[in-house]
Formats: sequence, structure tokens, C-alpha cells
Amino acid sequence: MKKSIFFLFTIAVVSCSKKVETVNPEALKAEIFKAEDDFKNMAQTKGIQEAFYTFADSNAVMKRDNDSLIKGKEAVREFFNDEKFKKASVTWKPEFVGVSDDGTLAYTYGKYVWTTTDSLGVKKDFKGRFHTVWKRQKDGSWKFVWD
Repeated sequence: MKKSIFFLFTIAVVSCSKKVETVNPEALKAEIFKAEDDFKNMAQTKGIQEAFYTFADSNAVMKRDNDSLIKGKEAVREFFNDEKFKKASVTWKPEFVGVSDDGTLAYTYGKYVWTTTDSLGVKKDFKGRFHTVWKRQKDGSWKFVWD
């Protein structure tokens, strides 16, 4: 009887234990720097709309002018489906990357330069700061959930 109780107790403890995975923060930060760089490069080569759509999580939210919010991946695509974005370019570089203890979320911030071209071909730069929150996807890739 004692053996049965000990056996059942052991099974209960083992089945209730949670597997703890080791997270390497520096490796995760490198992944996020790469995701940011890939995102920026796609915006420059394939266009702003394609890049923001590709790197958006299905539940992504983007803050825009007057504190308006763009909610959802499809809404992100629709927002950037405007001629003014086809004549614009954007570049940025994160100054900081932070990662969660469990390796499922990360955030970045840094400076950006948004360049527009008017109907006369005159370019104008808008400079600012960005803050992005990233979420690890089931396939291991990173998508933004807040921008």
C-alpha cells in the first residue's frame, strides 16, 4: 500500500511540474534587432504597406495621429493602401531592446525618419521616436503587436 501511495504521489508531482526552459536574453535581443532590420529593409525595398502588413501580428495595433488606433493586421494593410505611402519612405534604428523573462515578448525604441514627397517632387523629413512591442509567434518568428 505504501508503495502505491508513493507511486501515485510521484506521478502527481511529475505531471504537475512545469518544464522550465532556459531563455538566453542576448540571443533573443539579437533576434529582435534582426527582425527590426528585416522590417526596415522590406519597407525600403517592397514598400511601406507590404512591410507593415508582413510584420504585423494578426491582432496588431498601431497608434497614429490624434491618438487614433489602427486595430488588426487587415486594418494595417488598408491604412497603408494610400497613394501618399507609395511616395513615402521610412527608416529607423532601435536604440534599445528589452525582452521578457519567458522570451515571448520584446520591445524596442529608437529614432525614425519618415520622408514624404509632394506633388512637385519636394521631399520633407519628419523625425521622431518609435516604440514597438514584439510577440514571438508559434513558428518562432517575431511580429509586432504595438507600433
